[in-house]
Amino acid sequence: MNLDLMRELSVSTDSKIVLLVLDGLGGLPNADGRTELEAANAPNLDRLAAEGDLGLSRPVAAGVSPGSGPGHLALFGYDPIEYLVGRGVLSALGIGFGLGENDLAARINFATKDESGRISDRRAGRIPTEDASKLVDLLNENVKLDGVEVSIRHEKEHRAVVVFSAEGLSDALSDSDPQRTGLEPLPVEPENDAAEKSAKLANEFVAEADRILADEHPANTVLLRGFGMHPALPSFQDTYKLDAAAIATYPMYKGLARLAGMDVLKEGGPDFAGELETLKQSWDAHDFFFVHVKATDAAGEDGDAGRKSSVIEGVDALLPDLLDLGPDVLAVTGDHATPAKMLSHSWHGVPFLLHSPYTLPTAESFGERTCAGGSLGMFPGEEIMGLLMGHALKLNRYGA
Repeated sequence: MNLDLMRELSVSTDSKIVLLVLDGLGGLPNADGRTELEAANAPNLDRLAAEGDLGLSRPVAAGVSPGSGPGHLALFGYDPIEYLVGRGVLSALGIGFGLGENDLAARINFATKDESGRISDRRAGRIPTEDASKLVDLLNENVKLDGVEVSIRHEKEHRAVVVFSAEGLSDALSDSDPQRTGLEPLPVEPENDAAEKSAKLANEFVAEADRILADEHPANTVLLRGFGMHPALPSFQDTYKLDAAAIATYPMYKGLARLAGMDVLKEGGPDFAGELETLKQSWDAHDFFFVHVKATDAAGEDGDAGRKSSVIEGVDALLPDLLDLGPDVLAVTGDHATPAKMLSHSWHGVPFLLHSPYTLPTAESFGERTCAGGSLGMFPGEEIMGLLMGHALKLNRYGA
């Protein structure tokens, strides 16, 4: 996406856009031969698909499995390679932690390490929020590193964020998370000489956390990933002339929205029903809404295809309430694929449905295979904003 072109062509109008993101929506065939989306009983999504444009988006590049940060940046029209943002930054911003120019943030996963020193659970059984909050307090009380201020904040469930504050820090660091169970945590390595101080601090922090959490179960260690310092993104509002709002239950996605300059709204509840109430209450105040549903991704990572389909069905059942608001353009998609059979993010195409008065319908249902044969084909995820803006008649003509 050429952001300068969008800035030149975009115009402010009264039309309204909703970008509904079912995190990790994409999947692969399971034992019954259907993906989670194909197996879901979703008549409203199927009807929208029969009236709209379909395609598969590629968030980053062929064969590349994206993190949630790059996946969402592509959805917002930013080149996820040019504008790489550390997961730690997004987590910090998502919980309202103001990052200074000397702050280095990293995402924490509380995890389980077995007697051999190998990771047996990268998420410590998704420990409850209240248990993880106590562990964060324990770390804050006991972690002491020379020459640096360390702040640990809880995010949600097994997730937290650590912020190191000192002069001369760098985010050119590798993760300690091996990304698979059965492996030992990795040492944080500097990617250049300027990052050696930061790598030493990160490894000292992990060692301190291991000492403090040694008698805890199941969360007896921490994994660090997504090191980052506060970046500057081109303003979403300046680029697209949109008064944009975000509705999300997980802090990281609030952080992404804040980074882009969106107004982050207080969700009306912990699920899509609560988010929909917020959407209704805020409908007149904004012309672009990013609405995020996390539970699809969590089910995929847990390998629970049935639960993932159920989440999709729950969203589908409430879609008539969203449609009653009268969005001029509605897109339903994901930030990446999380096939239940892989228990992780993957590089596969992400189903994309676009509903507006100006579409070329090609199918009768919403699924990976119907999207593969849709009018949009396979396309870069960062082109989604251009499609939404065009269908909302918010782009002037290019050239004579």
